[in-house]
Amino acid sequence: MKFFGAIISLMFSTAAIAANPWEKFTEPATGPASSIGSYANGCLVGGEALPLEGDGYQVIRTSRERYYANPVMVDYLVELAKENKRLGHGDLLIGDMSMARGGRFTSGHASHQTGLDADIWLRIGDKQYSRKAREKLSPYNVVDMKNYKIKAQKWTDEHAKMVELAATDKRVARIFVHPVIKETLCKAEWPNGRDWLRKVRPWFGHNYHMHVRLNCPKGDDSCTAQLPPPPGDGCGKELYSWWPKPKTEQEKAKEQEQLLLAKSATKTKPKKPVYKDNLKLKPLRCQDLINGTLK
Repeated sequence: MKFFGAIISLMFSTAAIAANPWEKFTEPATGPASSIGSYANGCLVGGEALPLEGDGYQVIRTSRERYYANPVMVDYLVELAKENKRLGHGDLLIGDMSMARGGRFTSGHASHQTGLDADIWLRIGDKQYSRKAREKLSPYNVVDMKNYKIKAQKWTDEHAKMVELAATDKRVARIFVHPVIKETLCKAEWPNGRDWLRKVRPWFGHNYHMHVRLNCPKGDDSCTAQLPPPPGDGCGKELYSWWPKPKTEQEKAKEQEQLLLAKSATKTKPKKPVYKDNLKLKPLRCQDLINGTLK
């Protein structure tokens, strides 16, 4: 029975890869480094692999092969890790970056397509993990989702300093964290100024990692920049618009109904991953990259 289960799993995995052309590439495209298109609809030429271990950092879940990036991002992460270590902090645990030639992941993020996005976990690397151990590290959730507040026993000054250090670099466009983490940063005292808080943006799902996004590299005309964040530190009314609204009785009933449906669905076979980018028109250079006609 286990044998047949493994065969079915392999078939699903193979089908998913076949449906996603970006996952077939195991090496970066040669040529001058270029982040083509936008963060959520693009690709990468001239990417580099971040070495899986370095001074002050460790790459996790390496079997996913999402450790490629624009060389600007590779340099940024290496420099950030060294400075973080100099301050006496533990290793940075680097999660998803991009695939060898960018493009959309079959599962997970819609962004991370141009080599300018990287996830840094909030779990501190307090020792050197083996690569096998790094495949199975558990996420370190610092947000009490039920009460919508920070877990004081988990969130530390080291986390706060890590976000500040990451955001103050001029190469950084945005850093996405959970709204509760943003609120915690807003309430803290920052002797060196708080201008960098403008770059720290609230976003759901970022309760165990921060998502660093770099600006388009200078001179890369193929890269589509994102509009800058609104003026100010982002600590006012806009931040609290991310807080959950009180639910009506009708909404509570519907939620309970969905919960019951979800429980019954656990008895059915799980669906295979679906590549969701088929209908999105890629930049022409990305289409050439897939077709092997990029010049």
